[in-house]
Amino acid sequence: MKLVFELSHPGRSCSVLPKCDVPTVKLQSSLLREKAPRLPELSENDISRHYTRLANRAFGVNCGFYPLGSCTMKYNPRVNEEIAALSAFNGVHPLQPTHTVQGCMEVLRTTEKLLAEITGMDNVTFQPAAGAHGEYTGVLLIKAYHQNRKDEKRTKIVVPDSAHGTNPATAVMAGYTVINVPSNSEGGIDIEKLREAVDVAPEEIAGLMLTNPNTVGIFDKNILTITEIIHNAGGLCYYDGANLNAIMGNIRPGDMGFDVIHLNLHKTFSTPHGGGGPGSGAVGCKKFLAQFLPKPHVIDGANGGYDFNRDMPLSIGKVKDFYGNFLVVVRTLSYILTLGREGIPEASRIAVLNANYMMKQLSDVFEMAYDTICMHEFVITLEKMHKDINVSALDFAKGLLDNGIHPPTMYFPLIVHEALMIEPTETEGKDTLDEAVSVFKKVYDLSVATPENMHNMPLKAAIRRPDEVKAAREPNIRYTF
Repeated sequence: MKLVFELSHPGRSCSVLPKCDVPTVKLQSSLLREKAPRLPELSENDISRHYTRLANRAFGVNCGFYPLGSCTMKYNPRVNEEIAALSAFNGVHPLQPTHTVQGCMEVLRTTEKLLAEITGMDNVTFQPAAGAHGEYTGVLLIKAYHQNRKDEKRTKIVVPDSAHGTNPATAVMAGYTVINVPSNSEGGIDIEKLREAVDVAPEEIAGLMLTNPNTVGIFDKNILTITEIIHNAGGLCYYDGANLNAIMGNIRPGDMGFDVIHLNLHKTFSTPHGGGGPGSGAVGCKKFLAQFLPKPHVIDGANGGYDFNRDMPLSIGKVKDFYGNFLVVVRTLSYILTLGREGIPEASRIAVLNANYMMKQLSDVFEMAYDTICMHEFVITLEKMHKDINVSALDFAKGLLDNGIHPPTMYFPLIVHEALMIEPTETEGKDTLDEAVSVFKKVYDLSVATPENMHNMPLKAAIRRPDEVKAAREPNIRYTF
């Protein structure tokens, strides 16, 4: 397929502009480029066909089953897109006077209250622009809390070995040393190892970073003990909200003992996930941490309406210009109000039901990493297949591509060898799950019958097997004229 620059022809365009009827203004030379930008010159027909061809090559939830584990690639209702497209929301400017954007401020304040109720927190900020950004903001709140108490010897953050890779990276970026705690045979944190790690120097423990259900899709039955151990050591507990789809409306992180939480609004609350954004890593916290939140913060006005609280001397400051990706918050509010008090918990129950149904349907053929009831996702291990017939998780995933299914997450979590991590999501129906199960079993049969052919998969895709390591480390994203 030709690039847009290769389709370009000098002088070709798609605009018919009327003759200018106002005086022309010439900019001073210091403001001009030395050379004109090398923009492609195409007709409207060329542009339409080019982007249609690109779209046809892309696989999304509007094309088929997209079970990326730990990512929640689900279908999002179009009504939320329509609400976010209203000119009263997408036509405002962040520097407008407060009295002219009261409706937008009401969206921020109302969404904060609803998310606080759903998560068991007291306050929420929408400044962070993505999940990892939310993690960083949450850990900065923990750091600010300890520093404000002059408790600066707390330099360590506990992170389980099944955590998202961003968790230890976030802790290090915030200036902490990471204590890695192993999992037990049931997929949860090894409680005795946790106690041992904390007891070495409890006065050095700043906090814990954890998601529950965890990355292998298991709800840790010892969660109250885990958070109690950290609290007894004087640390705080941070909740990674990447897996909130599994529990929202049914149990709250705040009731599990967590003090601060980030949410991926672009996973759980209806903004399309992927494609580079926009995202929103909203951060919630208990009341005692609210004074450290990023500023300004929307509050109820003294005489009705809404105002910005800028008088926050202990705030960690801004983590993003203005108030975050506002239209993501609009979608979130539309989603919550549409589903309501009954729909939010129903969505998470269906996510859990779908995952357990699919896991059960596949368990007669595939080996599960953990033989127990899962939450919203589950993990298959192909370690035995790789050892016996040399078909890897990567080979298997490429085989799925030839059968109309986007592969699940591969080789994650790292504690499971040859892992395939599957999240069906709550928006898929039983027919789709049954079809997906049949495809997984079909590819399994192909792997057993002709293992050597699996190394050549996919056979039908536009791009076969690129050098993925080279593509990640040496990306070629610049056109050479």
